[in-house]
Amino acid sequence: MIQHVVPAADWAADPGRPYAPASLAEDGFVHCSPDERVTLAVVNAYYRTAPRPLLVLSLDETRLSAPCVWEEAAPAPPPGAPEGTRFPHVYGPLERDAVVRVREVVWDARGRATGLRDTG
Repeated sequence: MIQHVVPAADWAADPGRPYAPASLAEDGFVHCSPDERVTLAVVNAYYRTAPRPLLVLSLDETRLSAPCVWEEAAPAPPPGAPEGTRFPHVYGPLERDAVVRVREVVWDARGRATGLRDTG
């Protein structure tokens, strides 16, 4: 399973179509993370001011039609992610049937992501 972080409103915006975040057009791929620990590090580094609730989609790579390439972070992984972590980058939209689990980011009183909880 790979993980993708998305504001709930963005995920719900067009449920009849594959999900294509802005990063697909801007960077040429959809940013994903390899596991929960790294996902929380990414959230704390890049998503602390993102609209909430913030969701984490667990994706089954075998259900994606676009290539998923594991690449090193450039220039370095975010704080809290081990050095040398490779990140899955999906070079196309995410099919909604590839999503096998949706969890919401849990925040502490200081605004740091501390965990994930199942939705609904």
